[in-house]
Amino acid sequence: MNRKQLIEKYIEFFKSKDHAEIKNSSLIPENDPTVLFTTAGMHPLVPFLSGESHPQGKRLVDVQRCIRTGDIDEVGDTVHHTLFEMLGNWSLGDYFKKETIQFSFEFLTKVLEIPTERLAVTVFKGDSDAPKDEESSQIWQELGIPKERIAFLGKKDNWWGPAGNTGPCGPDTEIFYWKPNDTLTPEKFDTSNDDWVEIWNDVFMQYNKDKDGKYNEAKQKNIDTGMGVERTIAILNNFEDNYQTDIWQPLIKQIEKLSDKYYKGNEREMRIIADHIKAATFIIADGAVPSNTEQGYVLRRLIRRAIRFAKDLGIPQDADVTTPLVKEILEIYDDYDILQNNKQKIIDELNKEEDKFEKTLEKGLRIFNKHSDQNIDGKTSFLLFQSYGFPIEMTIELAKEKGIEVDEEGFKKEFEQHQKLSQTASAGKFKSGLADNSEQTTKLHTACHLLNQALREVLNDKEIFQKGSNITPERLRFDFNFDRKLTDEEKKAIEDLVNKKIQENIPVELEELSIDEAKQKGAQGIFDSKYGDKVKVYSIGNFSKEICAGPHIKNTSELGTFKIKKEQSSGSGVRRIKAVLE
Repeated sequence: MNRKQLIEKYIEFFKSKDHAEIKNSSLIPENDPTVLFTTAGMHPLVPFLSGESHPQGKRLVDVQRCIRTGDIDEVGDTVHHTLFEMLGNWSLGDYFKKETIQFSFEFLTKVLEIPTERLAVTVFKGDSDAPKDEESSQIWQELGIPKERIAFLGKKDNWWGPAGNTGPCGPDTEIFYWKPNDTLTPEKFDTSNDDWVEIWNDVFMQYNKDKDGKYNEAKQKNIDTGMGVERTIAILNNFEDNYQTDIWQPLIKQIEKLSDKYYKGNEREMRIIADHIKAATFIIADGAVPSNTEQGYVLRRLIRRAIRFAKDLGIPQDADVTTPLVKEILEIYDDYDILQNNKQKIIDELNKEEDKFEKTLEKGLRIFNKHSDQNIDGKTSFLLFQSYGFPIEMTIELAKEKGIEVDEEGFKKEFEQHQKLSQTASAGKFKSGLADNSEQTTKLHTACHLLNQALREVLNDKEIFQKGSNITPERLRFDFNFDRKLTDEEKKAIEDLVNKKIQENIPVELEELSIDEAKQKGAQGIFDSKYGDKVKVYSIGNFSKEICAGPHIKNTSELGTFKIKKEQSSGSGVRRIKAVLE
């Protein structure tokens, strides 16, 4: 079974269980300040997990492209990937544990025909916050999983969330597959044995953690599941190494050709190159470019790490490493329009970054090797970053290979004296999490709608559209297409118009419409494949009408006073406004 067949079978199975298919969203989340990337299928569903109704119903299914930055250092083994596709099904206050587990078991054993004897599961063992999940264990046993292959584990392994200090959370049950083909499945499940590979996770969002740290039964109990396409394809084709599947082999063969070496004996280097260039290809397609901040920093780190390992493999410096791999990636993932439509941009950005780093890589390695007879101090690691383009993570990795350490605190001090690399990177916002749906964030989100329309009216340009946004409880950041700096008079007029609408006490109204109906009613939005059959349209009187998932306030009178703090360029033909509500 190949990738497309697995995805099709999964989607069709859950459609037969009355689930509506939702679209694959961008890797760069909208209006979620807690994460750099979409790390799971639940990210586009944040408002609906918190109680908003979804226009396509309470049962949903999709395949979602995801990035896990925490796995970058793990890449190189047989099962970890920076970019992966996640199959998921959701219940938003509809079915719960019994149906979820039954669906999972039926799909694995009946549709994919995986023998029950090669499966084991973990469930939550209980603690002072929540009881032992005997219900899930009993359901698994009724389906044929023996007690000996059910392990009870604590919060560290079998509990999800909350993403922040408060919010939805609950126990989960994880499904494992016995990987080796040459040995019988053990009768007893040993969770410490790496030959058991997790393939599916069913999360039961059963509780809400409040600000006092108490776990209360949730009003709306949700189901969130995830199954990795890459691992499942390997299992179905009897491969213990994910990189042996047709998702990866065309890339591996290109790397073999470029390096004049075989995969066997060079697995780690080739896996890293293939993984990182694939992830970089998708990230660029979704709008990021290499830089020293946010998504661009992770992208640059991935590309440069791949180029470093290409050098280790002996690929000549004048060889184009990235373009042949991109062409293979576009062929494997020909069902992603976002890749096909951005082919030249992807190739150009990768080539630019490849050329830039190759010019300094050799010199940087010489500097590193000159100091590698002892631990690397802050000044040297910062020099490698500032002058030779070595991300600090690369210097740390090189040091580990030499058995020495890097003074990371010293690097940070040196760094802070010269520039701020990225508040996001230093604050550790690479973790997963739900968006902040606080009252203030909700107000700012609604203010974005007013700002968007005010820009169109004051600047007398109906072709102005939102190009991106980021909202925290403190401020909103709004990007829009415009080719010049705004005058002070224009900024004042925009502020005044937004505040006029706030003072008019206009109700914010929601309609669930088909795409055609939304177009006919004049709703703003990019009418592409990211929307499902039905969309949410929020209207602020006759002033603003936009397709949006929320969250929103009920009336503009709740907003306070709108104030523009800064207006600046955010790229070629794109301006950025930062604003607050006072």
